[in-house]
Amino acid sequence: MKNRFSIGQMSKLHNIPIKTLRYYDEIGLFKPVEVDSVTGYRYYSIEQFEQLDIIYYLKTLGVPLKDIKQQLENRDIDYFLTLLKEQSKLTERKIEQLQLIKKRFGSRIHEIEKAREVSDIGIPFIKTIPERAVIQMEEPIRSDLELELSLRKLKGELGEAASIFIGKVGLTLPIAHILQSQFFEYNSVFVLLEELEEKERLYNAVTTFPEDVYACIFYRGIHLNCPPYYQRLLTFIENNQYEIKGDAIERTIIDQFISNNPKEYITEIQIPIKPLTLQ
Repeated sequence: MKNRFSIGQMSKLHNIPIKTLRYYDEIGLFKPVEVDSVTGYRYYSIEQFEQLDIIYYLKTLGVPLKDIKQQLENRDIDYFLTLLKEQSKLTERKIEQLQLIKKRFGSRIHEIEKAREVSDIGIPFIKTIPERAVIQMEEPIRSDLELELSLRKLKGELGEAASIFIGKVGLTLPIAHILQSQFFEYNSVFVLLEELEEKERLYNAVTTFPEDVYACIFYRGIHLNCPPYYQRLLTFIENNQYEIKGDAIERTIIDQFISNNPKEYITEIQIPIKPLTLQ
């Protein structure tokens, strides 16, 4: 058997697309041993099989083609070890990133499942919430358009870190607005930071909502449904002789991007409180 294999045969033998073999030829990574001067057909030899295996092996490990090419040209063991060590470090970082992504999936799944199980809709309750790290942008927000524009600004400032946004966005509503029944004039948008890595990476931009006692209420439906629930929460606070300490925090956990059924939407309102000091 003649020791020559066409590009089509190489493609089938090694399960590599013809387009890829042509590209390897173009960049000088893996060239045929012979090119027919008349037809332009490329031919390879059996001695090249191992070379192609090495390319595939290193490429599978994530080594860039330019580095693979340099190794094949130099055949230097020190350089080869350096490649493997560097790729090992990169792999460790990827594993850490995947573990973080897995944690985010778990956190979001848990939150949505827990939200779906809420039965005491529209019933005020008290809970203590630990300190929360947030990225916050303070500016008037009176519509969905202004909210989206504020989020775009925040994402622009954070750059690659903007991937933390999904499912963690909330708004703050000044108590003065609530008392005046202005339930759609927010004063800031924020993003919750859950992982330590997020907090460390964005350290200079991070602020906190301190640990506090909150009067809370869940409601279902669209955002326009919120006024009676704010009123119900204010009545609860007054009847139980609490004093409001600061702005309300509002966060939609299940919205139109998760469900097309408004009856499944769920939002939580939280208002920081303390026992009323009698004069």
